[in-house]
Amino acid sequence: MFLCALCAPVVINMRISSEQLQQHLAKELKPLYTVFGDETLLGLEASDRIRTRARADGYTERDVLTADSGFKWNELAFTGNSQSLFAARRVLELRVPTGKPGVEGSEALQSYCEGLPPDTLTLIVLPGIDWRAQKAGWFEALERAGVTVEAKPVARKALPDWIAGRLRAQNQEADAETLEFIADRVEGNLLAAHQEVQKLALLFPVGRIHFEQAREAVLDVARYNVFNLGEALLEGDVLRLSRMLDGLRGEGVAPPLVLWAIAEEIRAIGRVLDGMASGKSPPQLWRDAKVWGNTHQSLMQQNHRRYTREQVEAAIAHAAKVDRLVKGLIRGDVWDELLQLGLRFARSAPASPAAKQVRMPAAARAAERNQHGLF
Repeated sequence: MFLCALCAPVVINMRISSEQLQQHLAKELKPLYTVFGDETLLGLEASDRIRTRARADGYTERDVLTADSGFKWNELAFTGNSQSLFAARRVLELRVPTGKPGVEGSEALQSYCEGLPPDTLTLIVLPGIDWRAQKAGWFEALERAGVTVEAKPVARKALPDWIAGRLRAQNQEADAETLEFIADRVEGNLLAAHQEVQKLALLFPVGRIHFEQAREAVLDVARYNVFNLGEALLEGDVLRLSRMLDGLRGEGVAPPLVLWAIAEEIRAIGRVLDGMASGKSPPQLWRDAKVWGNTHQSLMQQNHRRYTREQVEAAIAHAAKVDRLVKGLIRGDVWDELLQLGLRFARSAPASPAAKQVRMPAAARAAERNQHGLF
């Protein structure tokens, strides 16, 4: 027995970013959307955009299911097959807070994708999931049957442009120095960044936001991820590195984790230098050096030539000293030594063009340098 081509399910298999969603929805509306990713704000906004477009197309009823610990997965098929008495079209929204549907949920999702209910727009909402989950049968079924929308975190380099776009949406603008200053204040905390930008619309009229206005209005709500320390090291961005270490200390991050992150990046640079010297191809080079992700690989490729093997070995020796300090074998200020290690290695090379970019007016830059005792 076989199915004819006309009976086979339609394969869409499209993945877009949350930033591309608005353009996509302006052209068409598909019957199934899966929104996932680590950036909560962008995920919420993406789901809202899909619901708004659905309402405009006559999907006036909405059913919401939440796959928590007590959820019965047969409810998905039951709700999908239920016909509304009041609306011809509806939105069926399934939220999976853990991002792990389990065996029963995996089977239910795959079965659901094989026969999407008519006159129904299905919206699946997930948190960020790792690459293993993205290779699972249930997630691949969602990708084949509909559109997946990934809410990726906004990288630090892209943050000024992101802020500028939000300002334009509320008929405001700012120069490059002011945008960089705001980005420094909100890095790693996109939801708070969104709120700070909205606050500027409440405090100031349409038009240009000046640096002094931003300095007085925008709170320091930055949150730093220890795994992003390598970016500042590679780029030689000493001001950002200092801010990150101050922020991590204030958030109570354990010094051994910070030391591990810095030392791991230094060791990775050493492995890349050795691999380049032995003529390894880029794929093998990244794999052997344990440099994962397109962003990390791109930064490494742009910056590794600024370092020498001698600098790597000296930094590793310094890291060993900091390790003894962390363990209490020698005396000293752990966080000060972590800063000196990071600054020493970041300064081993001239800063990248991105790091050389003016971040704020001269008076503000001088105040920050004095605060951290950098120069």
